[in-house]
Amino acid sequence: MNALHEMSHDEILRTKLAGLKSEHRELDEAIAELASGGVVCTMTLGRMKKQKLILKDQIARLEDELTPDIIA
Repeated sequence: MNALHEMSHDEILRTKLAGLKSEHRELDEAIAELASGGVVCTMTLGRMKKQKLILKDQIARLEDELTPDIIA
């Protein structure tokens, strides 16, 4: 049977969240390495930064979904 069908909704979201955080971290490292390399293609750097922001938004949405609502 497929492992995703055996996982709860929260477990699936946590797995996706971990993957997105890893991808975000790797992209951050790649941006830093590219920027420190001297000659920089600004279009490539811009695309990478935009992708990093997209990942950050996706991470925030998943974290919000996983955080229970607390009525103050």
